[in-house]
Amino acid sequence: MTKKNALFSGLAIVALWLAWLIAYSGVKNDYVLPSFWEACREMGRLLASASFWRAFANTFLRTLWAFLVSLGLGVVMAIAAHLVRPVRAFFAPIVSVVRTVPTMAVILMLLLWTTPAVAPVVVSALVLFPAVYAAALAALDEVGEEYGDLVRAFRVPLGRRIGEMYLPLAAPVLLKQAGGIFSLGLKVVISGEVLASTYRSLGGMMQEAKMYLEMPTLMALTLLVLLLGFALEGICLAAYKLIVRWRR
Repeated sequence: MTKKNALFSGLAIVALWLAWLIAYSGVKNDYVLPSFWEACREMGRLLASASFWRAFANTFLRTLWAFLVSLGLGVVMAIAAHLVRPVRAFFAPIVSVVRTVPTMAVILMLLLWTTPAVAPVVVSALVLFPAVYAAALAALDEVGEEYGDLVRAFRVPLGRRIGEMYLPLAAPVLLKQAGGIFSLGLKVVISGEVLASTYRSLGGMMQEAKMYLEMPTLMALTLLVLLLGFALEGICLAAYKLIVRWRR
């Protein structure tokens, strides 16, 4: 099944590549859509540039901070919601509001209150928080259903339940989804950097490429971000499979 999924994923990538080639042959305008090979050459130039790696490091650190903040807040709130039912009901509308609030509106407000370097981190943490909370709560509920009777029978103290059972058993499930959540955070951070024109960032580089109509650079940056997202998801999924195999 895994080989079949990999085959279909490869076919999808080939189909997208062919669609790009066909679209470029029909447009034949680098200001509208650059050629695939020109975008690849630009990717090579960016990878050899020190300014790109500085921008990449800044954007990655912002994404990491947003992910860690949302992870800490989401896990703590999920534990409280799992242990106390009224707390779960109290958190439900709050999480719903955070999930549905317009991202662009939040970024614009944050730009009035903070700096272009901080605003993308805050808005990304707000976007990631509902996903982390939902994933953590689902994992904890699954653990509780499987081991709840055992814990109650032996009257395990709350601290030991959290530290030695809930968190270790729920961690692999969270790790499985961490790659997708982190990739989402990367996209939100870059969107915030584009809107805020954040200095020395991938979003700032994209904004600058758009201003000067450097479409090969813009497309190359987009491809590099996509590759980074795929790599992060693959690493987290591989780590999850290793943990599951080790436990067996």
